[in-house]
Amino acid sequence: MEKSAALDTVLHAAAQLMEAMGVAVIVVGALFASLFFFRNWKRTGDFEASVALYRIQIARGILLGLEFLVAADIIGTVLVSPTMENVLILGVIVLIRTFLSYSLEIEIHGRLPWKSGQTER
Repeated sequence: MEKSAALDTVLHAAAQLMEAMGVAVIVVGALFASLFFFRNWKRTGDFEASVALYRIQIARGILLGLEFLVAADIIGTVLVSPTMENVLILGVIVLIRTFLSYSLEIEIHGRLPWKSGQTER
């Protein structure tokens, strides 16, 4: 089954848009986290607490940006050019980004993501 040129163009554009959104979310998240860090540090005078909050806010921005980047990879690889090599590369990229996502979840919440419903002792 052959795709039309118009559909191919739309899919490429969608993948590029998702990539741009992912990068923008990470950059904007880092900028806002930095502004909040300096404001919080100035207001409280507690550098260590401000840094801890800063790390959490940065991780949240990266985590959300990674979601967009994974979506862009899926669109770009599976829908645009679904060769076996590209699908394997996508699998490796998704594994790496999933590992990063779990690491960031642990950084943000201090526990594994699947333990969110359990109460602390």
